[in-house]
Amino acid sequence: MTIIKVSNACRRAGVGLAVVGMVASAIGVEASRGQETMPNACPVDGCAVKIVSVEKSGDELELTFESNFSPDMSKNHIHVWWGDNYKIEQVSNNAETVHNVKQGDWHPTADYPNYVTQSAVSTTVRGDSKTICVSPADRNHDILDVKVSHCVDIGDQL
Repeated sequence: MTIIKVSNACRRAGVGLAVVGMVASAIGVEASRGQETMPNACPVDGCAVKIVSVEKSGDELELTFESNFSPDMSKNHIHVWWGDNYKIEQVSNNAETVHNVKQGDWHPTADYPNYVTQSAVSTTVRGDSKTICVSPADRNHDILDVKVSHCVDIGDQL
């Protein structure tokens, strides 16, 4: 944290606040350059996420994601599910009320870019599924767009 002291002479000259504003602005610009995180808000063309790699991690799988937003559990985040077991419409809190389908099981996550399967997406509960999928979801755990998902075959990692 930088503390800026403005002298009485500067205050009387009316430059104190202007100097403080310029310095604070410069510090803010420098700090923002150091941050490489994306915003959580979806771009104009919508949020998207895909699985770019899958590796064994003990008995589970480690997925590496690529997205055009920064996942946050209290806002937009990622739903992960077994694609052979559920359709995208089922991995949403509004599955029954909006999509008229039985709600399925998924695991919400903000782990990014790496995520290890667990809970409803553990390899121990996949059944015969060899497809794992991801899609962006909102703070209510509703899928943002049922036409936007990405699935990969994980048969080689089992």
